[in-house]
Amino acid sequence: MLHGEQKKNMVDGQTRSSPITHHASCTCRAHPLPASLGVREARDLYLAENGFTTQAYDSPTAEGALFGLKFTVPNPPAHQRAIRFHDLHHVATGYGTDHAGEAELSAWQARRGLRRAGLYVTAIVLANAALGVVVAPTRTLKAVRAAAGVGTLFDMGADYERLLQLSVGELRALLSIPKEGLAIDARGLHAHAPGR
Repeated sequence: MLHGEQKKNMVDGQTRSSPITHHASCTCRAHPLPASLGVREARDLYLAENGFTTQAYDSPTAEGALFGLKFTVPNPPAHQRAIRFHDLHHVATGYGTDHAGEAELSAWQARRGLRRAGLYVTAIVLANAALGVVVAPTRTLKAVRAAAGVGTLFDMGADYERLLQLSVGELRALLSIPKEGLAIDARGLHAHAPGR
């Protein structure tokens, strides 16, 4: 099964405005990951393209970056739990890890609900959403509009290991996200990603 895209895509530094045809199982960054992938495989692809690891989930500190400047922040238990779900939200929505993508995801998460995310995680999400109003206002507002539906994985009380056994399509259905994901733009990578 093939699908075509009529939008501009920024992939590997190339802007393409002509239709691009991808196989339904394509994992390139021009579009969200395919619904047919297992969540564990999709999460691992997402982590690899960003230079992240599952070991970092349980580290006492976490690395962050803002406008290319790296910093270290505490990684308390609430954040350790939330970052796992945050990464699955990236997989489900297709939003990237560049500033615009993080802003899209944060705006989506904020509108969907952060009741069980904790104060620390909520502050990070709201700060990223606010940054999005500055660096990518149109994309951030589109993400807010796309956030209609049920809550987030933060609030669902879902078992993380069971979520990893789903397909990406099943994860999207659980979150009331269209089968093809939400992102319109290519998955941008953060400034320190290995493939950048």
